[in-house]
Parts: sequence; C-alpha cells; structure tokens
Amino acid sequence: MHLWNGQRKLTHSFFYVIIPQDPSNQKCGRKKTVSFSSMPSEKKISSASDCISFMQAGCELKKVRPNSRIYNRFFTLDPDLQALRWEPSKKDLEKAKLDISAIKEIRLGKNTETFRNNGLADQISEDCALSVIHGENYESLDLVANSADVANIWVSGLRYLVSRSKQPLDLMESSHNTPRFAWLKTVFEAADVDGNGIMLEDTSVELIKKLNPTLKESKIRLKFKEIQKSKEKLTTRVTKEEFCEAFSELCTRPEVYFLLVQISKNKEYLDANDLMLFLEAEQGVTHITEEMCLDIIRRYELSQEGRLKGFLAIDGFTQYLLSPECDIFDPEHKKIVQDMTQPLSHYYINASHNTYLIEDQLRGPADINGYVRALKMSCRSIELDVCDGPDNEPIICNRNNMTSPLAFRNVIEVINKLAFFASEYPLILCLGNHCSVQQQKVVVQHMKRIFGKKLYTETPLSSEVYLPSPEKLKMKIIVKGKKLPCDQDILEGEVTDEDEEAEISRRLSEDFSREPKLIWLCRELSDLVSLCKSVQYKDFETSMKAQNYWEMCSFSEAEASRIANEYPEDFVNYNKKFLSRVYPSAMRIDSSNLNPQDFWNCGCQIVAMNYQTPGPMMDLHTGWFLQNGGCGYVLRPSVMRDEVSYFSANTKGIVPGVSPQVLHVKIISGQNFPKPKGACAKGDVIDPYVCIEIHGIPADCTEQRTKTVQQNSDNPIFDESFEFQINLPELAMIRFVVLDDDYIGDEFIGQYTIPLECLQPGYRHIPLRSFVGDIMEHVTLFVHIAITNRSGGGKAQKRSLSVRIGKKAREYTMLRNTGLKTIDDIFKLAVHPLREATDMRENMQNAMVSVKELCGLPPITSLKQCILTLSSRLVTSDNAPSVTLCMKDAFPYLEPLGTMPDVQKKVLAAYDLVGAYHCYLCLSSPS
Repeated sequence: MHLWNGQRKLTHSFFYVIIPQDPSNQKCGRKKTVSFSSMPSEKKISSASDCISFMQAGCELKKVRPNSRIYNRFFTLDPDLQALRWEPSKKDLEKAKLDISAIKEIRLGKNTETFRNNGLADQISEDCALSVIHGENYESLDLVANSADVANIWVSGLRYLVSRSKQPLDLMESSHNTPRFAWLKTVFEAADVDGNGIMLEDTSVELIKKLNPTLKESKIRLKFKEIQKSKEKLTTRVTKEEFCEAFSELCTRPEVYFLLVQISKNKEYLDANDLMLFLEAEQGVTHITEEMCLDIIRRYELSQEGRLKGFLAIDGFTQYLLSPECDIFDPEHKKIVQDMTQPLSHYYINASHNTYLIEDQLRGPADINGYVRALKMSCRSIELDVCDGPDNEPIICNRNNMTSPLAFRNVIEVINKLAFFASEYPLILCLGNHCSVQQQKVVVQHMKRIFGKKLYTETPLSSEVYLPSPEKLKMKIIVKGKKLPCDQDILEGEVTDEDEEAEISRRLSEDFSREPKLIWLCRELSDLVSLCKSVQYKDFETSMKAQNYWEMCSFSEAEASRIANEYPEDFVNYNKKFLSRVYPSAMRIDSSNLNPQDFWNCGCQIVAMNYQTPGPMMDLHTGWFLQNGGCGYVLRPSVMRDEVSYFSANTKGIVPGVSPQVLHVKIISGQNFPKPKGACAKGDVIDPYVCIEIHGIPADCTEQRTKTVQQNSDNPIFDESFEFQINLPELAMIRFVVLDDDYIGDEFIGQYTIPLECLQPGYRHIPLRSFVGDIMEHVTLFVHIAITNRSGGGKAQKRSLSVRIGKKAREYTMLRNTGLKTIDDIFKLAVHPLREATDMRENMQNAMVSVKELCGLPPITSLKQCILTLSSRLVTSDNAPSVTLCMKDAFPYLEPLGTMPDVQKKVLAAYDLVGAYHCYLCLSSPS
C-alpha cells in the first residue's frame, strides 16, 4: 500500500523499536529486536534520527538473488551516513558496500524483476521485502527483513538519507524546533497560571487528558514517572519540556507520524500542496482544490500558527484521519443513490421476523420495543401475529407463550408514528391472522382509522406484469396476508393457514403429514390485502404459469435452502418477477438467525431476521442495509434482474457479464481495543488479531487473519496485506472482526461489516461495533483499501515484459442458446465483437501491468501514480527534463529530448503502448 508525494514513491512505517545505545558494541549477526510494548527501556520511533540510529547499529537482512538463492547478511549504515555495508561477503570490505549518493530510489514490497522471477518469492511476505535501486542502469539490491517493522525502518531511513543527501548535518535536527513543540509550549504556558514554567503533575495529567480523551489517566501518570526516574528527579512537578516529551510519547501514533513525514517529503507538517496530492492520488478524492485543502487545515490543525500559515502538523493530521471525512464508508452511499423506480421485486428489503419479540420465539413475551427498534433501523417488513383478545380487542402475542400480550391498537399506533421515521419507502405488514371473524373486523376498523390514507388498497391492474416501484409506493403501508377469491361475492370464507406459525405447531406436534388447516377470513380484512397476497408455493413451473405478479410465497429456511441447492437458476429467475419471503427454521427456538447471504444469492427479497439476536448473521444484515441511504431497499445486481441475463447462486467462478475485481486490504493498526465483555478475570491485557471475512456468492466467500499482537490494546500494529478476488462485487460484503487470542470465555472485541460497493479507497479508519451492534467510542481499525481489476491483482506472473497472454488462455463471455433459432442466429453475430473487446481489454490491462512493473510499483497503482514516479526519473542531474510532454488523441505522451539509459527507454515504450491502446479505444468508441 503506497502513497505518492511530489516525485518520489513513499510508504509508511509503524513500530516501536529498541534503539541500541552503542552501535559499536553490536556484534556481527546479532539480531535487533522489535517490540510493540511501551516499556521504559524502549524508545518509540518518532523521528528520522531514530531510524538512522537503528540502521547504524545494524541488523540481519536476507539478500535475494535472481538465481533463486537467498543469503543472510548483516547490514549497517556507516557512522558518517555515506554508505550502506554488509558482511560477511566474498568481496573486500570496500566493495561490499553501496554509496548513499548512488541510490536512485527505495521500494517497499516485491517490486523488482529479481523478486518477480525468484522461485522462492511466494514464500516472502510483501510487507517484509524492500529494494534499493542504484546506479545509472537502475540495478537493484533486493532485501527481506525479519518483520515488516524492520523493513519500514530501513525504507524510511534510507529515503530520508537520499532526500537530504545535500544537507547531512540536518539529520539530527532537534525535535524542539518542530511546529508541534511550539504548539505544546503555548498550551503549557496557557495552563501555567503562575508563569513559573512548572506545574503540578495532577494539572499536567488533566491537561493531556483534555487534549487526548482516549488516554487512560494511569498511563499518563506512568509516563511522567518514567521521565522523572530517567532524570533521577525527586519532585513530581512537571516542566515544560517534560510535558512536551510525555505528550509526544503518549500521543504519537508511529504509523501516522511516518505517513505524514513521507507525504511531506520529510517535513514535520503538511502544506496544502502535500495534502492535495495525498487526497487525489491516494484517497481517491476528485476535483480537489487548494482552497479545499486549506479549509481542512483550518478545521483540524490544533495550533493557531498552523491555521494561519496553512500547515497540518502530526496532531491535526491524526485528528483528520480519525474524522468522518476519512471514514471507510463512502458518504455518497449515505444518500439514496440507487434507481428507486424499478419493480418492488428488484430490491432486497430489510425485514424482521416475529418483530414483537425481544427474546426467544418459543417462550419470549411480546414487547412494543421490538417494533420501535426495527422501525428505527429502517426495517421495511414487520410481522404482526394477531389473536383474539379480551373485551373484543385483538392482541399481538407469541401463540406459544400467551403471557404479556400487546393490544393490537397500541401496536399499530406506534407503527403509524414510526412507519416512515427512518425511510419514506413502503412498509410491508406481514399479518398473521389468528382471529375470529368478529375480531378481524375490529382489526380492520383500527387499521383504517389509524393508518388512514397510508394504507395501500388499490386493486392491481391485470394489464401490468410487475409490481409498482418503491418510488411510486412512497409513504404507503402494504398489508401482506390471505385474500378471498375476487370472483366470489361472499362476505367471509375459508382460506388455508400455511404460514410459519402453523409450521411450528405442526413440528411441535410431530405431525408433518397433516394438511394445512383452514381458517375463516372476512371480506373486509381480505380487501386490505392488495399487492402482497399470500399464496402457497408448489413448484416453479406452476408458479411461472399461474402466479400473479401481486402474489407472493413464504418459504421456510429448510425449504428455501433445498430449492436454492437444487434449482438455483430457477430461483433467481422466479425472483425477477415475484416477491419471496424466507423465515427462520421452526427449530431455531433460541431465535438464532439464518445466514441471509445464502438467500440473497438466490434473489430472495425478504429474508426475515430475529432483530433481538445479535451475532455474525445480524451483522451481515445490518451492514448490508447501511447502503443506499439506509432506506431499507437495496437494488439487486443487474444479472439478477434482467430478463435475458443468466445467473446461478452456485456459480463457482467468474459471473458471465461481470468483471471480477481484486480487493487489496492492508490492516495497519488498531486503536483503544477494549477487553472482551464476557472474558473472565485475566488482567487488562489482550492479544488482539483481526479476521477479514468476505461474504457473497460461494466463489467469493473466504476468510484470512493477521498475526497476533501480544499484550497491546492501545495501538497494536498489524501491518499485514491481503488480496481477495471478488467475482460479483455488487453482492459482496467485507467483515472486519477483532478477536482476543488469549481469552478465557469470550474472545470477541469488535466488528464492522460493509458492502464492497461502499468502501472508500486509501487510508481509512473503521469504527468498530460491539457485539450488540453499537458503535464503540474511539475504538477503530486503521487500514488501507484499494480495488483493482482482476489483471491488476493476484500473484505476479513469471514472464518477460514482452510476453502477452495468448488468446487461447483468455476467458471469453459465453452466449447461451435460447432455443429460438432466429434470436440465437442474431446473437451469434455478437461473438466476434465480444472477443475483440475482451482482447482489447486484456491487452490494455497487460500494458498497464508492464508499466507498473517497470516503474517498480505494486498492482494497485494508478496511471497517475506511475506518471508521478516517472517524473522523478526523467530529470537529468542538473534538474533539466529529459522528455517533453505532448497531448495526442487526449493522451499525454512522453517524447525523449536526447539519449537516455535503456531502462528508461523500456519504461517509455511500455507507457507508449498504453497510449496506443487508449487511442484505439477512443477511436473505436461510438462517441
């Protein structure tokens, strides 16, 4: 995961390290240790001088050769900072070195030909690899550190040396001259009412706590004690310098500090231009202006000097990264962004099961808060099981537990009040009618009086073939239930009672063969049912021939699972036109939840969830319906809506007509992890790790995890990268779960679930949710996100740069015969153009891969970032450009102004190839 600044490729480092006190005492081959704790004997990396000290002490690195061999060598930086050395070596000491002045650039990751072609490269972690590019021919010294943290130290330190090669005396510049120190002095002086330059420890603790509310008081006091002990002080009064030192040690997140230093080209702050480049190239922000960046600085910079001069120091930058502006959830999806004018059957609908329950479905009493909770969470399908009550007043209750019933009238008054509180789109009332005809009429009276014109009772038009859209049904309440035949002039009649309550009764009585019983239904209640007439499912052939578009079937979990496994394609096709409702198995007496993804994959719109039962399944449901403004309706993927499309939920790989994507996730660090709620007493320390789960079609479902960070809950550093191929991005979700590896009892710390379509790229903070789904204050994961097409991700291919993927190896979109000769013959004409388009897309992507590889960049890099790194190479030693930029066919070509090294010629040739394909595509475009 890289970011760019100016003309130099940059990356970040995140770590605490032990800095050896005397480099001369270090013996060859001795490994330096890297730690994540905050012991008094360890120093936190917070400056380039810390990196330099570590490099001068030296450590063991693996040296990688193109011949698939790897050697262990001990690397050090000369005391005069002029050369990098390694030993043992067959060369003499003066040859086993690399002058800093010869270094062109430093790359993090496996981004050289040596790594790509080494047979052992697959066994090397991307985050532990680094390369030092040197000489006029851009030779590479390829190394592997024992950890990502050590790799980051060397990369950051060497980049600092190269960037400051003309001013080496500034390397050890004092931290007292930084904008941050100047700001902290003003904070201290403002609190020092006596003006003596010292203050009570209690006052200092309170002041730091005010500046950073996430810090524990005990940790602040411990830090002051460490500082005072190191200075052999007896007094507990705090000086200005001690206050600044304590704040810097406690409040510096190393990963953010190094990110800032590298964005700013080794300054201690970001100016507007630095911030603009970061937002545009890394964060994916478009149309960014200098004024917008200055506005960010004014809002987040803590010092008055910074706000006036237009720069963002470490603390302001940290606050900005933690702000909602850098949230992982794309703010565009917090609004209605999907087409809401399609038929109701084309949407997933947020649905609850037994909404009146707040406990298990066997013994749980009814509670009005079940409806309040569901409606406030944008639930658009709720359930009302209505039975006869005393005094001719219907009640809502669990028929297996008649205690604590709710008055039907009171329930619908609450529903009327909150129906459109969180969403203005239609609300479906799934009415379970168990009343006598007499009390059914009371139900009708209450609904008409309380809901009034909100009730949708219009007769469906036989001329239509699809349900109305959510847009057309705004602010309407739709009743789902049984209906008397329209062609019979009767006031009441018998209908079947095959709903889930009847199934539960049958299962509890172990009489599975019993026919569905009949119940009486009055005409008045029947007439309230319009668009969602409940009918019994027999088979797809019968449904496709005889079912009306306004009729819908309810499926038990077991039945829906069987159909999904046996007829996945038919289930999807059925759901293009008709609404399907799936409810949990009757055996889930503890009100556990089914996996909604299994049925969303088949296009089922209404998958009813037990809102009262938290856990992974409810996390998926809640996360899925965060999108599209949280309105409770999510448009299904086009392959599940279009009449001519083909899709099977059991697809094992690429989905026809859908371009796969690669999701790149780097888990960088965590902040303020709490102890698991259910853990037994074991102290306050935790050993966290992160699981990344992908949910979607079966071909996309997978899970990976980070290493465990020992005994660190405040700021554990994970620094691990992962890749996932996503075949149907529109239906994919990613779930981040933080767990405790050293648990007694509960291991769950927090989670966050988000649809792939809502991810923002770049460096983002993820606000973690508790087990019950509440956002936990100040508890976050810091990650880097990138999404590329399939050719831009995955393992590096072992090939020369001139090799192109042969046509025989390519996967082309296949056309299925419809059985209608005229139509099939017409579509056969599309085969050749489709193959040509596939070839062109693959050639364009391969050309881009070549440019990235020659630039020494990872697959997630954009073309703009390639140009940025090229710009640093295409400048002569006297800062004169070696190329000229000219526009041809809306593409910026680079033309040489004179002779240049072969390596640069190769890059320009690959870049020209991208331009050629771009121009071809532009000329081929109908526009």
